[in-house]
Amino acid sequence: MPAIAGIMPVMILVTGGTGFVGRALLRQLAHTGQPVRTLIRPSSQTPALPRGVAVEVAISALNDERSLRAALQGVDTIYHLAGAEFEGIRGNILETDARGTATLVRAAKDARVQRFFYVSHLGADRSSYFPVLKVKGVAEEYIRKSGMDFTIFRSGLLYGPEDHFTTAFARLGSLYPALFLPGNGEVTFQPLWVEDLITCLLWSLDNADTSRQTFEVGGAEYFTIRQALMLIMAVIGRNPTLIPLGLPYLRAATVSAQTLIPNFPFSTYWVDYFGANRVCATDTISRIFGFIPARFTYRLEHLKAIDWEKEARANLFKRKT
Repeated sequence: MPAIAGIMPVMILVTGGTGFVGRALLRQLAHTGQPVRTLIRPSSQTPALPRGVAVEVAISALNDERSLRAALQGVDTIYHLAGAEFEGIRGNILETDARGTATLVRAAKDARVQRFFYVSHLGADRSSYFPVLKVKGVAEEYIRKSGMDFTIFRSGLLYGPEDHFTTAFARLGSLYPALFLPGNGEVTFQPLWVEDLITCLLWSLDNADTSRQTFEVGGAEYFTIRQALMLIMAVIGRNPTLIPLGLPYLRAATVSAQTLIPNFPFSTYWVDYFGANRVCATDTISRIFGFIPARFTYRLEHLKAIDWEKEARANLFKRKT
């Protein structure tokens, strides 16, 4: 049965299922009883799948078209979440996000996949000055031109338990007396609770109005990075000095930190992200999906009751085997 909007899919494939968003999506898909398979790239490490979730697994790199064809057998719906932006100097965004998406799109077309969801970023544009946003824009074009029934979500910065933003700053803020601010710290962004994005992704399966659409989605509030960091530090009971630093210097410092600290929680993607305002209309989610997204101010419970200094020392300097 083709996965037309509003019809129950036969099998859903999730790429990036071991990532922050992917784990949240797999949990919800399993909870709703959807048939789901996740794509995991070949690795010697144990995949970080969500605990207690029974999910079918297919092993394939995104640029291995032959293995992708096998992974796509019986699949009619794809949630494409895989990306390399958080891997920093160890990742290759061109190979993963652009070429990998192009290969996945070709394999999906040959497998007659009917529904293709993609999570991109606010500001994605193939003409962007920032590498990650440029590559995301290229990936979007591959999907739009595929002929498949697509839905693209350009998301605001996502947060929640085990995220790449609030928990990362909590770790660094617990260890160091000062933190660098991108630029003057006044760039505005729109944090979105990850479960709100997951709700949009799931509800889109049953909403024909999302077909062949690109949605820009963000949270209910605008913040400067300075304001957001002050909120995070208040929750964890720390008060580090916030030092403005020009983006070229911050980029160099980030690359150096990634070289010296095995699990440094930030990549140069963050430098790009906070190089300009990243906002959209605050009513998109309520208008299209009928609910009001969570407020960042009141959704930081996941940072409480954790010894962040102990957690940081246990994880930041631990080398992967």
